[in-house]
Amino acid sequence: MPIPRMQLVLSENWTMTAGRADLPTVVRWAREAEDAGFDSVMISEHIVLGPDAGAGGVMGNPRDYALPGNQDPHTPWPNSLILLSAIAAVTERLRLAASAVIAPLRHPLLLARELGTLDLLSEGRLMVLPNVSWSRDEYAALGVPFSRRGKLLDEHLEIWAKLWGPSPVSHESEYYTFQDVYFEPKAYRPDGPRLCFGGAGMHDAMVRRIVRYGHAFNPLGEVTPEQMQMLKTAMAAAGRDIADLEMIGGTRAVFPDDDSCADLAQALEPIPAQIAQGFTTFCIKPSQFTDDPNAVGAFCREVMRRVESLTA
Repeated sequence: MPIPRMQLVLSENWTMTAGRADLPTVVRWAREAEDAGFDSVMISEHIVLGPDAGAGGVMGNPRDYALPGNQDPHTPWPNSLILLSAIAAVTERLRLAASAVIAPLRHPLLLARELGTLDLLSEGRLMVLPNVSWSRDEYAALGVPFSRRGKLLDEHLEIWAKLWGPSPVSHESEYYTFQDVYFEPKAYRPDGPRLCFGGAGMHDAMVRRIVRYGHAFNPLGEVTPEQMQMLKTAMAAAGRDIADLEMIGGTRAVFPDDDSCADLAQALEPIPAQIAQGFTTFCIKPSQFTDDPNAVGAFCREVMRRVESLTA
């Protein structure tokens, strides 16, 4: 069984470090992850949060993942692309996963400029998961219609594909119109940064985006055999092989109570079964397993040791 690639989740580790003064610590963790043999780091985003962030009640254990409606609106969300730029500057091979980039909240030309520059700066190490997210309050604060977020994302993807090609570029639609713009420099690769799609459930729009633009698939939670077959069939119909997609799975942290960390060995147990399904990369969040900000390097080394043993 091949040794999987591991991805360190650098968002939402605020039980170990503060969101304001300690961002250099997050950058250090990325460098330590690279030294330990991790393949990539992931940073997610929100621009602002509103009251609906905690509409479902705040999570019991603050080490757990933030989900729609379960977090304190005061939760820090630093700019993911700026943080990844800092990480790119101090690492050499570590891939940079900009997860949950809420594309509809920006103009596609501006976001393409930011993504393309980071991809060029990192020499092609950027992977982007563009999505529409869930917070109506966030959309309202930025003056973007929540009900149109899916159509706006589709236009982003269409425009980005044009921008990675020859200049000048024109586009005309209900949402974005521009004529003869010159977009230079391009991203590192001729077809732009690697694009990943994922989220809760396997809906038709997600499958369509994966088939047309995707290089990777990162579902939120377990994927049923029926869903995997649906994706495989759609890929084949478009002349693509699902084996060409990077499949990104996760670990399963179980907290004994709201004040304790999870057991690492138990969290890694689902990895072999996911590998059998075709998953090759696995996400893990350090604050689920340690409260010590100076123990992340040792944690990453222990993860790699255990994963290699699991797959031996």
